[in-house]
Amino acid sequence: MPFEIATIPCLSDNYAFLAHDPATGATLCVDVPEAAPIKAALEQREWTLSHVLLTHHHADHVQGLDALLGDHPAQVIGAKADAHRLPALDLQVSEGDEITIGDQIGRVIDVSGHTTGHIAVHFAASRAVFTADSLMALGCGRLFEGTPDRMWSSLSKLMALPPETIVYSGHEYTLTNAKFALTVDLGNSDLISRARQVETARAEGRATVPTTLAEELATNPFLRAADPDIRAHLGMQEATDAAVFAEIRARKDAF
Repeated sequence: MPFEIATIPCLSDNYAFLAHDPATGATLCVDVPEAAPIKAALEQREWTLSHVLLTHHHADHVQGLDALLGDHPAQVIGAKADAHRLPALDLQVSEGDEITIGDQIGRVIDVSGHTTGHIAVHFAASRAVFTADSLMALGCGRLFEGTPDRMWSSLSKLMALPPETIVYSGHEYTLTNAKFALTVDLGNSDLISRARQVETARAEGRATVPTTLAEELATNPFLRAADPDIRAHLGMQEATDAAVFAEIRARKDAF
């Protein structure tokens, strides 16, 4: 049986996720922007927290951990490469490692770029990948610490996952991302349609996360550096994919 996954809005635009294994009762929390909404979701569903995954060290992903653990003790998992600036970890992991949540097995992916040491975890049997601030709905994280080449390499790993994979990302940035995407991928009918859907969803107060990888591959400009129309629009027909990605990221930073 796959995870039952709950999307938990936190702070002004963050998301945490609870992934519950129905066969064993194990429950994973992915990131802890604040404790109260996560505690409320656990209590509402009568789930017992067993594990916490911290994707990276930024405060808006870890600052609620102590308050959460005070009432819900759990094993804390995070990147070995980032352990020096994460809260205390019970399990340190690196790319290729597996983590076990009940009957679910997740594979750790190094997605450095937004930060160095940022990780994602792919649970193949549940068709789920938790990407936080690496791959986002119609976007990707700003490169605070990594280079464009490093981020393109990270995104390429995620692009190689099965297209039916559900992408659980860390922020509600999709409306702004859609407005930007339309400036570099002007003739993409899938993107135009998706942008309308996102605008409607946000006007009605609905979340636009999670998405599917297939949807991101079709509409997210940060995954579409090889697209000839985007390259022509940017005047970069002969550039490498990484160079096209870098230009798109630079334009988004100035958007």
